[in-house]
Amino acid sequence: MRIVTVLVSALLLIVPTFAADTLPRELSDAAFWRMVAEFSEEGGFFRFEYMSNEQQFQYIIPRLKEKRTPGGVYLGVGPEQNFTYIAAVQPKMAFIFDIRRQNMIEHLMYKAIFELSSDRVDFLSRLFSRKAPAGLTGKNPVRLLFQAFRSADPDADLYRRNLQAIKDQLIKVHKFQLSGEDLMSIDYVYRAFFDAGNAFSYGGGSYGGFGGVSYAELMTATDQAGQPRSYLATEENFQTVRELQKRNLIIPVVGNFAGVKALRRVGQYIRDHGAIVTAFYTSNVEQYLFQEDNEWRKFLANVSTFPLDGSSAFIRSSHFAYGDAQPSQQFNRSRFIQLLSPMAEVTKAFKAGKITSYEDVIRMSK
Repeated sequence: MRIVTVLVSALLLIVPTFAADTLPRELSDAAFWRMVAEFSEEGGFFRFEYMSNEQQFQYIIPRLKEKRTPGGVYLGVGPEQNFTYIAAVQPKMAFIFDIRRQNMIEHLMYKAIFELSSDRVDFLSRLFSRKAPAGLTGKNPVRLLFQAFRSADPDADLYRRNLQAIKDQLIKVHKFQLSGEDLMSIDYVYRAFFDAGNAFSYGGGSYGGFGGVSYAELMTATDQAGQPRSYLATEENFQTVRELQKRNLIIPVVGNFAGVKALRRVGQYIRDHGAIVTAFYTSNVEQYLFQEDNEWRKFLANVSTFPLDGSSAFIRSSHFAYGDAQPSQQFNRSRFIQLLSPMAEVTKAFKAGKITSYEDVIRMSK
């Protein structure tokens, strides 16, 4: 009887175990740059640049965070809106794709500014080359930060010092192998921020090249309950992104969604480390892919190689929606609607031949 009791007690200690992911807590500068270089494809062209124009991009964040624990790998496209989703889902690692090499360079510029900035006030001062108004701290509400900076003029001397500091951070500190053309791209992008006279204004701004949205409007936007959720909305959000940048864990990759290399190499890396894709922000790129004969098929074939689970979600931008979307969001020609869609269900439908149009993937989104 005693022997049986001992055996039963021992068996109770045997519980199913699953291997934890082996994603790195930090990447060396050499490993980071190797991934940028080896995962990237040849650059291409897209007509919009610099920043988002999606004012409702925070609406889906409460649903995105439901029953989700921090971890996994975030994927995205484009520039700064990714930081807001990264702050929300708190991944262990993130990869940002874009067909434009200039977008990769812009992310390196952002990386340097995040690393050099102690808080949100310092960040805004460096990003737009404006001296921080007296009395501001990282504890101030985001709307107050932008209101205070509205009266700060661009400072040419500060711009020159900041630009040199950005290049020094990337070349001398990290020792990234940037080409002369890459350095010219940094000049070009950073100058656009310096010249953005309406970045801190509200209503009718044209910064970003489309949609009349200013940086202030994007960063002070709220979810449907009125809560600001941008990466600059709170100091906690900002520091979440800053810490990942400091540990080289937000990796920009030059890649075509329908390409043969970038998405698949990143997906294989995630799989090799026993992790999953938690979210993939695609903006409205799929809309353009469906305008080509087979580009959307190539994209969904790439996504089908990703390690996913039931919580893995597409974050889409669209001008229309179906089904459970709020009535006010069914169709909005002038503004994008943000939608969520289960990635595993989409790839399953694709493999079964049930996706043939852009409308099909939107119908799977809400």
